[in-house]
Amino acid sequence: MLQTRLIPSATNAHAYPLLIKHLLLSGSRYEKTREIVYRDKLRYSYATFNERVARLANVLSEAGVKAGDTVAVMDWDSHRYLECMFAIPMLGAVLHTINIRLSPDQILYTMNHAEDRFVLVNSEFVPLYNGIAGQLTTVEKTLLLTDGESRSADLPNLVGEYESLLAAASAHYDFADFDENSVATTFYTTGTTGNPKGVYFTHRQLVLHTLSMATTMGGLDSIRLLGNDDVYMPITPMFHVHAWGVPYVATMLGVKQVYPGRYEPDMLCRLIKEEKVSFSHCVPTILQMVLNAEGAQGHDFGGMKMIIGGSALNRSLYEAAKARGIQLTAAYGMSETCPLISCAYLNEELRAGGEDERTTYRIKAGIPVPLVEAAIMDADGKLLPSDGESQGELVLRAPWLTQGYFREPEKGEELWTHGWLHTGDVATIDGMGFIEIRDRIKDVIKTGGEWISSLELEDLISRHPAVREVAVVGVPDPQWGERPFALLVLRDEHGLDAKGLKEHLKPFVEQGHINKWAIPTQIALVTEIPKTSVGKLDKKRIRVEIAQWQEAGSAFLSTL
Repeated sequence: MLQTRLIPSATNAHAYPLLIKHLLLSGSRYEKTREIVYRDKLRYSYATFNERVARLANVLSEAGVKAGDTVAVMDWDSHRYLECMFAIPMLGAVLHTINIRLSPDQILYTMNHAEDRFVLVNSEFVPLYNGIAGQLTTVEKTLLLTDGESRSADLPNLVGEYESLLAAASAHYDFADFDENSVATTFYTTGTTGNPKGVYFTHRQLVLHTLSMATTMGGLDSIRLLGNDDVYMPITPMFHVHAWGVPYVATMLGVKQVYPGRYEPDMLCRLIKEEKVSFSHCVPTILQMVLNAEGAQGHDFGGMKMIIGGSALNRSLYEAAKARGIQLTAAYGMSETCPLISCAYLNEELRAGGEDERTTYRIKAGIPVPLVEAAIMDADGKLLPSDGESQGELVLRAPWLTQGYFREPEKGEELWTHGWLHTGDVATIDGMGFIEIRDRIKDVIKTGGEWISSLELEDLISRHPAVREVAVVGVPDPQWGERPFALLVLRDEHGLDAKGLKEHLKPFVEQGHINKWAIPTQIALVTEIPKTSVGKLDKKRIRVEIAQWQEAGSAFLSTL
């Protein structure tokens, strides 16, 4: 290690730890009277929020929660969830955000694996919880969350109901300092095989991620997304990477925050209109749902800013949102990265160019945000040049990346092979530093010795006016190894077959965007494309269903 100059601190100098509690203090310092809103049910000030966090800490401490314990939450996006995101880690405990869209067996696995001791359960999930309660191995007590009139439920070892307990608790709690490397949060990410894997993040990691995200969203003028005069509402579940970490940023800055509960399209649209929401974030499929909602028809969103992540942002969706008054910006991250890694940025050179070029760069994965290192690596661990042409696996270094998988050290070692976090994404990095995701390694279509990007094909197909949604996967082919297969959801007033799709794609072949063998020779017209629990295209399930259709000779397959 390099020998540098170190100077001893003064005897009484305070070694200030980076803890989540310090993010909490800032919001009320700036805007004490600004509101936190829950659906059409509740609103209160930042001053009240701070008091409620202290009350919750007292409730949990009285229930027996100690530093190092894991406390799980099963709730929709709510003010309660936001309070838990602060109070639980500020006690030195670990917040486990449960993905309530997983199967009961998967939820049971994650709770036992995380060694949850206390569980906060929304009344809507009481039947789900009771269905697995007998198989839980570490849970000691439960606490009820409800919007209903009843303040009780048939939950084992029930401490009480959230609001009643908070009302009776002290509004003061003296949160102690502790090691900033203490684990603050954990949750489980699902892959294509095996059980969900537990990622975890420390106080230090979450604070640094929050500061970098605030700088990215508020300090880069070409994409300025969030200042503290904005109104923020997440449309990414809070169980999924802390709603992408934005609630921590919003609370630190004193931003008005709106929490929509269960995602109902018309309620989302209503809250956007009535609360004047100006910033949000979601995956492409959820944005499509909002744009198609009855409550959104004829509504101009008035320049609302939105980050799109989780899946590639295609040009068609970008233009559709823009026509409705929404400015989209692509960003990239994953569960293991807390999640923010890169965000679209328009430098002076790009701002001086045409609108078409600006759009091209707004929908790419973007430039690494402050404190992130990104590189391209080949299968042998060799770093490749950032020339926009060399493609390999995107690998990362940053101070907030998960350092492994909880209780699965061998999988953690695999994640960190060669000292870089491996994303599983095929990408390029160009001379300006822009990351372009070409595909997931497992989703690249290998045909006749060539690689075809399913993401690029999805983008080009989505530009057809008949196409509402599209997914492309590789299917086995005896001659070429694999061939691309497209699943399409069409707009009501349109029709399209494999021949029509070929005609649409031919100009892109002539322009050199794709090779002719990238044109799907078979498509399926469906009413819905399978999605994962967080709204991404479920390509594993899609491949299984296509195989079943082909075997059965399904009538909705169209072949060239």
